[in-house]
Amino acid sequence: MNRLPILMYHNVIPNQALSSGLSIAAQNLESQFSYLMEAGFTSFHFSDLESKTILPKKSVVITFDDVTVNQLIYAVPLLKKYHLKATFFVPLAYLGKADLWNQGKEPIMTVEQLQQLDDNIELGLHSYAHNKYAAMSEAEIMQDFEKCFATIAQNKLKVAPILAYPYGNYPKKDPQKTRFVSILKQHSIAFGLRIGNKRNRFPFQNPYEITRIDIKGQDSLLRFKLKLRFGKLKLF
Repeated sequence: MNRLPILMYHNVIPNQALSSGLSIAAQNLESQFSYLMEAGFTSFHFSDLESKTILPKKSVVITFDDVTVNQLIYAVPLLKKYHLKATFFVPLAYLGKADLWNQGKEPIMTVEQLQQLDDNIELGLHSYAHNKYAAMSEAEIMQDFEKCFATIAQNKLKVAPILAYPYGNYPKKDPQKTRFVSILKQHSIAFGLRIGNKRNRFPFQNPYEITRIDIKGQDSLLRFKLKLRFGKLKLF
């Protein structure tokens, strides 16, 4: 089996001094992308993985949550520059608005901006209202999915059947967990992503508990390389 690191990013900012937590400086992001290219990594969309059982030894999946405008300004050009693929997860209720589940400071891309993205960027689901699935009833989860697909159809968006759970949150105990997975299958969701900070065995053992590695704004390039190789770091 391959070990596949899936990287998770959020905001991209121009100020190196403020690079911390969920916000990474564009300079740091470029250093990481440059390393991936120079080290010979191959990047994949999730839609690529559905038809594969074996991957190159140096494989990576790059993901961005929330489709903030700062990702369009800073991350999208860097992905193109370094010939990398990425999956952007869309909270559909907030298109053209702001990250109101957070502090409401970061504008979210509009439908038109999403439609103009190049093919190296794949869109996935980040729920409709960016709520925690574990705190929602089955009826509320079903309604959330219905609103997602209605918005996608209305705006003629191309969105792959991949779901990144908001906050990495999903029901972890039965019977809620079994019912949640049933809802995912009903809506033809191929992959569900949590956090976990581990590299995945590929092919995936459980397609609805795929783990991502949280790349922080304060991570040095060395720390990034170690996360890419080992996942969660316990020593520093």
